[in-house]
Amino acid sequence: MKRLMLNGIWKMNSREEETTYDAVIPGSVLSALLDAEAIPDPYDKMNEYAARDLFWKDYIFQRDFLVDETVLKEEHVELVCEGLDTLADVFINGRKVLYADNMHRTWRIPVKEYLHAGENNIRIEFLSVLKYIENYQYEENKEVHCAVTGAIKGNQLIRKAHSMFGWDWGPQLPDAGIFRDIYLEYRTGRKIEEIQFHQEHEPHAVNVQVRLLFSEEAAEQENQKVNISILEKETGNTVTQIQEIPENLSEWECTLPVENPRLWWPNGYGEQPLYDVVITLTDSEGEVVQEERRTIGLRTLTVSREHDEWGREFAFQVNGVKIFAMGANYIPEDCVYSRITRERQDYLLECAKRAHYNCVRVWGGGYYPSDTFYELCDEKGLIVWQDLMFACNVYDATDAFIENCRLEAEDNVKRLRHHASLGLLCGNNEIESGWVQWPQFQEETMNLRADYIKLFEYVIPEVVKKNAPDTFFWPSSPSSGGCFADPDDENNGDAHYWDVWHGQKPFTDYRKYFFRFCSEFGFQSFPCLKTVKTFTEPEDRNIFSRVMESHQKNDAANGKILYYMSENFRYPADFADLLYVSQVLQGMAIQYGVEHWRRNRGRCMGTLYWQLNDNWPVASWASVDYFGRWKALQYMACRFYAPEASSMIRDKNKIVLFVENETSSQVKWHGEICLKNMDCEVIAAISAEGKTEAFLSEKVLELDFGQYLTDDYGSWEETVFAEGKVTFEDGTEARNVEVLLPYKHLSLKKPSISVETEEAEDSFVLRLTSDVFAPFVELDFDDVDVIFSDNFFHLTGKTYEVKILKKDICKGQLANADDVKNRLRIRSLADTYK
Repeated sequence: MKRLMLNGIWKMNSREEETTYDAVIPGSVLSALLDAEAIPDPYDKMNEYAARDLFWKDYIFQRDFLVDETVLKEEHVELVCEGLDTLADVFINGRKVLYADNMHRTWRIPVKEYLHAGENNIRIEFLSVLKYIENYQYEENKEVHCAVTGAIKGNQLIRKAHSMFGWDWGPQLPDAGIFRDIYLEYRTGRKIEEIQFHQEHEPHAVNVQVRLLFSEEAAEQENQKVNISILEKETGNTVTQIQEIPENLSEWECTLPVENPRLWWPNGYGEQPLYDVVITLTDSEGEVVQEERRTIGLRTLTVSREHDEWGREFAFQVNGVKIFAMGANYIPEDCVYSRITRERQDYLLECAKRAHYNCVRVWGGGYYPSDTFYELCDEKGLIVWQDLMFACNVYDATDAFIENCRLEAEDNVKRLRHHASLGLLCGNNEIESGWVQWPQFQEETMNLRADYIKLFEYVIPEVVKKNAPDTFFWPSSPSSGGCFADPDDENNGDAHYWDVWHGQKPFTDYRKYFFRFCSEFGFQSFPCLKTVKTFTEPEDRNIFSRVMESHQKNDAANGKILYYMSENFRYPADFADLLYVSQVLQGMAIQYGVEHWRRNRGRCMGTLYWQLNDNWPVASWASVDYFGRWKALQYMACRFYAPEASSMIRDKNKIVLFVENETSSQVKWHGEICLKNMDCEVIAAISAEGKTEAFLSEKVLELDFGQYLTDDYGSWEETVFAEGKVTFEDGTEARNVEVLLPYKHLSLKKPSISVETEEAEDSFVLRLTSDVFAPFVELDFDDVDVIFSDNFFHLTGKTYEVKILKKDICKGQLANADDVKNRLRIRSLADTYK
C-alpha cells in the first residue's frame, strides 16, 4: 500500500474574489492570508472581528498533481482527507467525489475512475459555516434557543470545533481549510482495515491479543502471511513474534506472550516503557503488501467506582494501584490549527510533566488532537481523559446528524484506543448537568431532551463498547454515571466546581467540599506584560480599555479579578504590577483547592484545574499563556503537585502542617514550623521527624500561637507570618507560608533583594537573599523568555537558590552570569505598593 501525498503548495481564493494566494497545506484560509500578509494579525488589538467576517464567504483550494500509470494499474485508489474543516465539496478533474461535513472525521473516497495518467486537478470548495447557520431550518419543536457564553449562536449545528466559534476564553474565528494530511492511497488486493489489542496480565507475563479485520475483498487473496512482532521501542529488540497464514481472511486473531514485561506507569509512579507492534502483510512471493506499526504500553488502566463510606469513588487505577490524578484541562493551542505543530505540543506537554501532572483532560469543545499528541502523552506518562467533541450545547439530533456523530466517534475511538495513555472516554462536557440544572436548558423542548438521551445514552456508548471495550467510558462530565441521576453529586462521580470564580465565593469555600474527583475548577489572571504588549499599544494598557476587554471573553471578569484582588491584596501601583498580582491571586486560588483535596486523599482522588493553555493571547484561566510563558500558577503547580509535598493551614489559633506522599514508598521527613516577624526573626518554632506511608496524606505538626495574640484588633497578626518546611530523606524541601491576615493587611516592608549569579556548564545559578520577608518573588527578563527552576516564591530570611537551565532559554539569549545579573528583573509583593 503506497501513498501519493497531496500536501504542499495549493492555490486559494474566495468565490467572490479573483485574487489567489499560495496556501501551504496542511493549512487554512487564515494561514494562507497571514502568510501572504493580506490581512493583519487577528490576535492584535481588535482585528479578530474583521477576521471573523471573512467567513461569510466561500473559499476554494485547488492544485494540480501528477498521477503515474502505475498508480492506475492498482485495483484500489482512494483519496484520504484526514482533516477537512468543515463543509466541503471535493472535486477531482471537475467531477464531484465528496461532500464533507465533519472536521473530526477522516474521509476515504474511491477515486480511481476520476483519475487519468498525467496531470490531474483537485479542487475543494469550503462553504461558509456562518451562512449555513443563518439558513438552517429546524424541524417542529426542535429549535435550539440557548447559546454558549462567548460563542456564535448555532455553533452546535456543525461538526466543527465549537471553540472556533468563540468561547469565554477564545475569539470567534471559524477558520476553514485542509488542516491535516491529504493524499492518494493505492493498492492491489486486501488491506488490514483495523487493528485492535487486548491485554491479559499474569504475574510475570502479559498476553497481547491482536485482532485484525481485513477489507471486504479479503476472500480473493490466498497464501498471504501475517507477521506480527513486538519490539522494545527503546532498544528495538524483538521480544516476541508470530507468523501465520490466516484461515479466516476477513478477521483474524492471535496471542503473543511477553515474558517479564516492563509495565507502563503514569508520570511520578514509575517508568513509561513502550513497545512497538509491527504488523506486516506479505503476498505469496514474500513481498510486503502492507506494514502497520502501533506503539503500546503494557498496563491495566481503568476507573474504580467502588462504594465506600462517603458514596462511590472515582479513581484512576493503574496496574492495580489507585492514583491521585493531578493535572489540568487542555484546549487547542491555537485558533489556526496548522500552527499546532509537534514542537508546540511537545513543549506544552513537557511543561505539564515538569509540573508533576499525571493527567490531562482533552476538553470536549475543541478538537481531537493529532496522533502526535497522544504519542507524547504515552512517552511522558500523562493519562488522557478524552472527551468526545460535544460541549455545553443542545443538539438537534436528526438522523443524519446522529449518523455523522456515530461515524465521528467510531473514527476517533479506533484511532486512539491503542494508546497507553488513554485513561477514559467521556461522552461530553457539562451537557447532562446542563439538562438538570441550567436555566437556559430548561426552556428547551422535551424533543431536544430526548435527542440527548438518544445520542449520549445509546448511540455513543454503543460505539465505545463495540470499538474500545477495554477503555472506561463515562457518559458526561460532571456526572454520577448518567441518566440525569444528580450529575453534580459531590459524593459520586466527578464534579465541576465554579462557585470560587463565577460565584465569587472566597477561597475558603473550597474546604466545604470533598469531591470524589474535581475535573474542573479555575480562576483567571492576566498574562504578563510581554504578552499584553503583543496585542496592545501603550494607550490600551488599562484593563477596562476596549482592547483589553476584547481580550477578555468572560463577561465582567476583569472586574471579578479586581474584586478578588480587593479581598486579598492592596491595589497595585501600576498596570504591570496589576498583571503580576492577578497571577499571584490565580495561583493562590488553585493552590487552596488542590492542597485541600490532596489532604483528603482517599475521599478525593483527582484534581484537574481549568485550564493548562490558551489558544490566543488573552486574560484567562490558563497557567501557560499563548506564547508558552509560565504564569505564577504553573510554577505553583510544580510545588502543589509534587509527589512528595507539604501544605499548611491555619486552624483557629494553630498552624498545622501536613505531608502528602503520592509515591509507592514510605517517606521519611523532618518537619518544622517557624513563626517569624517581618525581619524574618524567629518568634517561635517547633519541629519533628517522622515517616509517612505510601499513598497517604496526614497531619504531622502543629504550632499553637494563641499565647502571642493581643487584644489590639489584630495588630500583632499584621507583623508575623508562619513558615513550614519539610525536608525529605533525599534532601528535597517543601516550603509553605501561611499568614494570619490577608496580605493586604500585613505590615510588609520594602525588601532589598540581592542576587549573586554563577555560570555552570548547563545552567545559570542564582542565589537570592532578602533583608525582610519578601512574598511571591517574581523573576523575569524584559526580552528573554526562560523557565526558572522556581518562581513566585517566598524569601524568608535564608538564601534561596534558583537555576536557569540553558536548554530552558526559550527565546533570546543570555551571554554569561554577569549578563543574567544585569538583565534580571525582580519583583515582590511589597514592590507593588505605591
